[in-house]
Amino acid sequence: MAAAQGTSGPALDYAVTCQGCHRADGAGTPGTVPPLAGSVGRFLGVPGGREFLVRVPGVAQAPLDDAALAAVLNWMLARFGRDDVPKGFVPYTAEEVGRLRGRPLTDVAGARRQLARAIERAKQAGERARR
Repeated sequence: MAAAQGTSGPALDYAVTCQGCHRADGAGTPGTVPPLAGSVGRFLGVPGGREFLVRVPGVAQAPLDDAALAAVLNWMLARFGRDDVPKGFVPYTAEEVGRLRGRPLTDVAGARRQLARAIERAKQAGERARR
């Protein structure tokens, strides 16, 4: 938790609540915990991705109130997904988080696979459009 010394708010909440699995640098743990760095912002660019980020069990069941959790999500996107957040991104609100976290995912792996495929298709379509 040394990375959080002298901080408060979402950075500290991330350190206390999320960093144990996703690590201070957002790298995750290969094979078990997905990385946030370089991937979390991409979820916002596909249908269902925004909701997924709130509904995964580790987020939906985090011991934070809705406002603090919205702040952590927005902080994570700025910290680990800045290059991939779509233009026009609207930050999470406490109201949105409260509504979504009340419906946690039951098939996280399946939902993640579907979204990963959608992200890959969107990436390929973007690459074709740039040619």
